[in-house]
Amino acid sequence: MREKLTENDVKKIQEEIEYRKLVVRKEAIEAVKEARAQGDLSENFEYQAAKKDKNRNESRIRYLERVLKTAVIVSDKSEAGVAGINNRVTVYFPDEDEEETYKLVTSIRGNSLEGHISTESPLGKAIFGHRAGDRVQVHVSDSVSYEVEIRNVEDTTDDDEQIRAY
Repeated sequence: MREKLTENDVKKIQEEIEYRKLVVRKEAIEAVKEARAQGDLSENFEYQAAKKDKNRNESRIRYLERVLKTAVIVSDKSEAGVAGINNRVTVYFPDEDEEETYKLVTSIRGNSLEGHISTESPLGKAIFGHRAGDRVQVHVSDSVSYEVEIRNVEDTTDDDEQIRAY
């Protein structure tokens, strides 16, 4: 799947790759060397843990490089009052008579527990590009959908959120 990333997402990924290659990799290799020096590797928990950490770091580097290689760059600029990437959108759910506020983000920054929803999610797709006062249909599947009303669109900036782990 090709990730949609903003230029800032790309910058953050490149910074993480560089940090992992220049700092974390050196620390992980040193930890493996120190643990190996303790003797019998078959029962050496420190060695097993150090190898696991080193492999996890290398896996993360490969994942991030693959994301960058296949990424599609999208703009985080939107017309004033139009729901776009990095905008806070207040949505009214008539079925529950509740309002929720979400920040629209790229999929690599999605974190529903923090109120950050991806523009690739059903709700994100539905509200993206719409204005306050618009009623939109959210399609969860071919047979399930619901309606929401956009109550407010607040222009915000990239708050320096972290990118998802995987």
